[in-house]
Amino acid sequence: MALTRRLRGPLLWLRPYRAAHLLLWLRPYRAAHLLLLPALAILAPGCSVKTLAVNALGKSLADGGGTYAKDDDPELVAGAIPFGLKTIEGLLEASPKNPDLLFAAASGFVQYGYAFVGQEADFVEAKDFARALELRGRAKRLYARARGYGFRGLEVSMPGFTSGIRTDLEATLARATKKDVALLYWTAAAWGAQISMSKEDSELTADLDLAAALARRALVLDETFGAGSIHDFFLSYEGARPPSAGGSPARAREHFARAVAISSGHRAGPYVSLAEVVCVGAQNKQEFTELLEKALAVDVNADPEQRLANLIAQKRARWLLTRVDDLFIE
Repeated sequence: MALTRRLRGPLLWLRPYRAAHLLLWLRPYRAAHLLLLPALAILAPGCSVKTLAVNALGKSLADGGGTYAKDDDPELVAGAIPFGLKTIEGLLEASPKNPDLLFAAASGFVQYGYAFVGQEADFVEAKDFARALELRGRAKRLYARARGYGFRGLEVSMPGFTSGIRTDLEATLARATKKDVALLYWTAAAWGAQISMSKEDSELTADLDLAAALARRALVLDETFGAGSIHDFFLSYEGARPPSAGGSPARAREHFARAVAISSGHRAGPYVSLAEVVCVGAQNKQEFTELLEKALAVDVNADPEQRLANLIAQKRARWLLTRVDDLFIE
C-alpha cells in the first residue's frame, strides 16, 4: 500500500531511477584497461607523459566495448564495478577535464547506484526498513556524484553551461549538439534520480523540470540514443506525476511505444516502467501483469549489448509480480 501511495502521490515521489533506462550500458571501463595502472603510477605527478597516458586511457574507458553490458552474471558485475569507478576517479585527479573520464564517471555512478543500490533498497524494504533507508541514502549520494561529473563534462564541452541553464535555459541548451547527447542524458538521469530521493529538499525537487529540459534536448538531438532509452526517462517523468502537476499517462504511453519501437522490443525496461509507473497509478492490474510477463519474455540474448540491463529489469519484474496484493486494491 505504501508503494501504491508513492506512485500515485505528488511530484516529489517521482522515481525515474526505477526505470531500467539507467542501465543502458553499465560498461564505463574494461577490466583489461586496469592493467595499465601500474605503468601510470610510476610516472611523476604533473608529468606531461602521464597526462597523455591518462587521456589515452580515458578515451579507451569511454569507448570500450560491452564486457559488462554483455555479462550474464549481475552479482559478478556488482562486485567488480566499485574498483573500476574509483580507478576512474583516480585518473580524474590527474586529468580533471578529460571528457571521456567524466562521461565514464557520470554514466557509471548513476547506473551502479540504480542497479545495485537503489533497487536493492526496494527489495529489502518490506523486511528491513532501516536497511532500505541506508541503501537509499547511499544511492542518493551516488546519484549526486554522477550528476557532478555530468555537469563537469558538460562544462568542458560548453563553458558556462551550469550557470547558463538557470539564467537562459533555451539559449544554453541550444548550444548542445549530437556529441553532447550522452552526457545530457546521463546528467539528467542522475539529477532526476537524486531528486526522487530528496523529497525533504524543496530546493532540489524544484529542479526537476531543469533535469527534464536536459533530457528533452537530448531527445530532440537523437531520440534513438541507447535504443530509445531517453524515451524511458519521459515515460517515468510523465507517468509518475499526477495531472495536476503536469503529468500525463497518455504521453507516458507515447514514450513507451517509441522506446519499444526503437529497440525492436529487445529491452525489458520499458515494459517494467509502464507497469510500475502508469498501471499501478491507474490500478490496472491486468495490464500490469501482462506488461511484466512481456518483460520476462524478452530474450536476453537477442541483443547482447542489453543482456545485463535486461536481466536486472527482469529481476525487478519478478519482484513486482510478488507485490500485486500490496499494489492493487480489489
